[in-house]
Amino acid sequence: MQLTLWTYEGPPHVGAMRIATAMTGVHYVLHAPQGDTYADLLFTMIERRDRRPPVTYTTFQARDLGGDTAELFKTAARDAVERFRPEVLLVGASCTGELIQDNPEGLTRGLDVPVIALDLPSYQRKENWGASETFYQLVRRFAAGRPLPREGRQPCCNILGPTALGFRHRDDVREIESLLGRLGVAVNVVAPLSASPADLARLGEADFNIVLYPEIADTAAQYLQKQFGQPRVKTVPIGVAATREFVAEVAALAGLSAAECERNSNLPWYSRSVDANYLTGKRVFIFGDATHAIAAARVAVKELGFELVGLGTYSREYARDVRQAAASYGLEALISDDYLDVEARIAATEPELVLGTQMERHICKRLGIPCAVISAPVHVQDFPARFSPQMGFEGANVLFDSWVHPLMMGLEEHLLAMFREDSEFAEGAAPSHLGVGAMPLTEEAPAGADVLVVEDAQWDAEAEKQLKRIPIFVRGKARRNTEAFARERGLASISLQTLYDARAHYAR
Repeated sequence: MQLTLWTYEGPPHVGAMRIATAMTGVHYVLHAPQGDTYADLLFTMIERRDRRPPVTYTTFQARDLGGDTAELFKTAARDAVERFRPEVLLVGASCTGELIQDNPEGLTRGLDVPVIALDLPSYQRKENWGASETFYQLVRRFAAGRPLPREGRQPCCNILGPTALGFRHRDDVREIESLLGRLGVAVNVVAPLSASPADLARLGEADFNIVLYPEIADTAAQYLQKQFGQPRVKTVPIGVAATREFVAEVAALAGLSAAECERNSNLPWYSRSVDANYLTGKRVFIFGDATHAIAAARVAVKELGFELVGLGTYSREYARDVRQAAASYGLEALISDDYLDVEARIAATEPELVLGTQMERHICKRLGIPCAVISAPVHVQDFPARFSPQMGFEGANVLFDSWVHPLMMGLEEHLLAMFREDSEFAEGAAPSHLGVGAMPLTEEAPAGADVLVVEDAQWDAEAEKQLKRIPIFVRGKARRNTEAFARERGLASISLQTLYDARAHYAR
């Protein structure tokens, strides 16, 4: 086990919480110590839910370890059933509770509600696997029914995979339901988001399944295909081309014409426009869950004209798919759940844009690189009040805005840096909205302060001024190269000529 400041995925019981919180009529009793009770924070603060997650904790303390912790669990389970009256009770243990080796399944016998015991190995598996396994267990327990005769009715499908705390899942479902409606396909059940155990009992009535998020729903979809003969749509509709392929695949399974569903997206026109041409060929590094990372790479290269310099995922269960995708672009995939590995790869490839998670957003702030979030883990700003899908034709528009705007802001920062010495933009100038007579924001530099000390090299004022004219997203590289050039030659100071000599040296 490795101690870390950040983590891409929580333990598997967090994945189980995401399923329980997404559904109705489900309650989760978690054997956990005091301090592991952070679901309220995740779902009410980050996702901004209007109600608490349906999770009950035993919250045992250190003094309880010498007593009967099993009785604590039994009491918590009974109280949860009496208070919340769920249609199904999920029971399990957190990573700390797992060490006690109480038996949640055996401790809940005799309750007058269906119980599903979740065996989620916290020290071998992680959050997405926990969500996948929980959803699979629920589907296996409740799924029933048979597809109805096709005569005289619309073809219908299930949409599988959206959960609580998922990246834009709510909006993706809305966009895909609208798309299916134009195509003439009815939606039988959306699960787990907003579904009840009774809804799961109708899963077998659909003609086919649509898997929007394979990390969550692939295992359940495979079970439904085996059990009920339901084929599944495998294309994830992120980007214009993938959405068109998705529509064609759905139409083929439904026996309908895809022409009724065609809808224009602004992304192709934007990507060919004059403004977007300034962005063509920008070097992009992509990291996230496997589904979004693979889809983002395709959109970035095929639809926006970016150059892909890195592709990776923290989803080890889908490492083979990401490696295959990376190889198609002539790259070696980064498979890691260590953010320090990701930071090192970003620094080494020196991209002009990073498409990643909340973690990469923090990394890029420090490195001075534009970044857009494409995948969980995310923070509150990635659960917008507005409609903002990632999938479908409207989702393609959102992708263009989300990915290109950070680059445009990078260009704006470069222009500000170029004109830094002008009276309006100088570092000591007051904000323009405060008026001419406002006091400056910073004090004047003391007389004689004409050098900046950086490690063992000194930049004179003229060289430092010229360095600030270099675009912000490559300025760090220019500084490092120049300092390395000076050290190799034993130079005590870096002048403007040294900066030019270093640039000529590395340009060879």
